[in-house]
Amino acid sequence: MALITTALCSFGMSGHLFHAPFIDVHPDFNLYGVLERTKNLTEKKYPNIKTFRSLEALLQDDSIDLVIVNTPNITHYDFTKRIIEVGKHVVVEKPFTVTAVEAQELIELAEKHKVKLSVYHNRRWDSDFKTVKKIVEQGVLGDIVEAEFHYDRFEPELSYKTHKETPTEGVGSLYDLGSHLIDQVLQLFGMPKRVFASLDSFRENSEVGDYFDVKLYYDSKYVTLKSSYFVREPLPAYSIHGTKGSFIKSKADIQETELQKELKPNTNNWGVEPESEKGLLHIMKDGRSYKQSVNTEIGDYMTYYDGISEAILNNKPLPVSANEAKQVIQIIEAAIKSNLEKRVIEL
Repeated sequence: MALITTALCSFGMSGHLFHAPFIDVHPDFNLYGVLERTKNLTEKKYPNIKTFRSLEALLQDDSIDLVIVNTPNITHYDFTKRIIEVGKHVVVEKPFTVTAVEAQELIELAEKHKVKLSVYHNRRWDSDFKTVKKIVEQGVLGDIVEAEFHYDRFEPELSYKTHKETPTEGVGSLYDLGSHLIDQVLQLFGMPKRVFASLDSFRENSEVGDYFDVKLYYDSKYVTLKSSYFVREPLPAYSIHGTKGSFIKSKADIQETELQKELKPNTNNWGVEPESEKGLLHIMKDGRSYKQSVNTEIGDYMTYYDGISEAILNNKPLPVSANEAKQVIQIIEAAIKSNLEKRVIEL
């Protein structure tokens, strides 16, 4: 079978943890190259990899089929545009772009050049969210009337990554963490009708947003997305309430932790949460109350790259379409506008 020759645009946390390990062990991919302007970090882990010192040099290599744009958010549009223009497929780290206008331009450009363009919304394959999605789709909660999603941390200190703390477009927790939550909500409920948001920063000397409270209004339900860097005792990551009952689930996917331990994605028991992190389902059925623990689904980010392989080699639908990712950016832009103007924004 033909291999998909793949290059990374950087080898920071994203490349090291979320892309290279999966590409390396997947039989349909060849982890071929990486863009490192001055360092040789990738070669220490993948000795046979080719190192490029500029994006121009990478783009000139005709053997590359797929490029992973995993650079700072502000560069996503420019890098992706240049890659598409030379006819290579692209996977872009979330958030897709800074603006929906940029996203739409890239979508049209990819169609023009007949290349695949996808965005790495890997949290669709978190064990906890997969469990929530299964419960919602089963309909045991009845009609959903309210949901609250959290992506909280306790990190009072500023990040050592300068680009994450520099107040430029596309930085802050709404883009970095909010894009995960928004994508998950869109998978469950589709696009909301209206958005209202409060955005802030509470860390000392912080110049970028580290707090958000985003309200999404649907015809028959309300969804709240929240994140703070000052949550020492975690709240449930998912609280879903319907006409027949509730489901509560912690944020407990272990894949990132496993990757930090240098475990490979094809390791036995990959993505299996501890028994202690089961979800809680409490519903009414036939006039009686039922409360039970729910086994957690298995997390597996490899599903994303399985989908990318199928899309490139067999022309199957992408696991995350660029249009889906553009909707995430539309909601982020609406939230920013809502915070600035202190009003509800119609979508």
